[in-house]
Amino acid sequence: MTRIRIQTTVPYEVEIGAGVSVAAPQFVREALPRARKVAVVTDSNLEPLHAVAVVADFSAAGFETETFVFPAGERSKTLATYGSILDFLAAHRLDRTDVVVALGGGVTGDMAGFAAATYKRGIAFVQIPTSLLAMVDSSVGGKTGVDLPAGKNLVGAFHQPRAVFCDMDYLATLPEDWRMDGMGEVLKYAILGDANLFAKLERQPRAPIGECEIAECVGMKRDIVERDEREGNVRKLLNLGHTFAHAIETLSGYAVSHGRAVATGLAMAARASVKAGALAAPESARIEALVAAMGYATHVEFPTAALVEAMLSDKKVSGDAIDFVLPQTIGKCFVKRTPLAEIGKVVEDAR
Repeated sequence: MTRIRIQTTVPYEVEIGAGVSVAAPQFVREALPRARKVAVVTDSNLEPLHAVAVVADFSAAGFETETFVFPAGERSKTLATYGSILDFLAAHRLDRTDVVVALGGGVTGDMAGFAAATYKRGIAFVQIPTSLLAMVDSSVGGKTGVDLPAGKNLVGAFHQPRAVFCDMDYLATLPEDWRMDGMGEVLKYAILGDANLFAKLERQPRAPIGECEIAECVGMKRDIVERDEREGNVRKLLNLGHTFAHAIETLSGYAVSHGRAVATGLAMAARASVKAGALAAPESARIEALVAAMGYATHVEFPTAALVEAMLSDKKVSGDAIDFVLPQTIGKCFVKRTPLAEIGKVVEDAR
């Protein structure tokens, strides 16, 4: 088992290993001794697989435990579902000493965390990520929120979890599509700051990853989040590939999953960086080749104008500019502040 401590405003630990989720009830009992009730938020895919056992574990530890289940998928990540979670917490009379447990992937963690951040002006929550994407990225760092029709994560809050339990046993039940979704974020971290991990993926682009690689990604995110908890500067680097990816997701009506969109966005960012004179063409070719070898699309069919329009609603727009994160070499990236009037050129360069 690997334990990584995150030193944010509310410090917490990420535990990575087989069976670590069974420790969650004891953690809550010790770290939050006044808690009496636990609300487990999960989706319709996870309920029959894991929720019954998790609820049983919390109940056996003496907590009054209730379960909120929503239809699985990004299309449920809405204000309406978020409101239903709040109504559920109120109906079961959770108070400010109680706990929300997010059991699921990134959608579950984002929504459950946002509900915890805002219910009674903030209650504690614990992340039990079940997807590879959530383990390597979204469960760590305290970003929570929901989507609007105009774009992803336009409503949300920073709210750090009290603990994260990355149980490797859950990955055994992960469908291949979901594994690939997570590998898109793993590739992001390799390009962002780990040339050795990138080379490892080049050698075995379809191989499953384990506790060591997950810990490497979490460690990279920790190093960035500890320096910039609320994304004022260096944390923007974690958006590598995401400006393109969020536009792809929005235009596809979320038929293209987040991790797959990120992988395509990485190829687009590489091409744009070559055009900007920041990345050598052979390095870009390596990135594109690995994106393809891992099974992702390297190009998009959406028109430039549609991509630009989607980007104008991105939360990374600030004033009259937007931030693109571009690779400088494999293992080092930078933020390119781009005037809104020049987005079309960047998109064309990336196509």
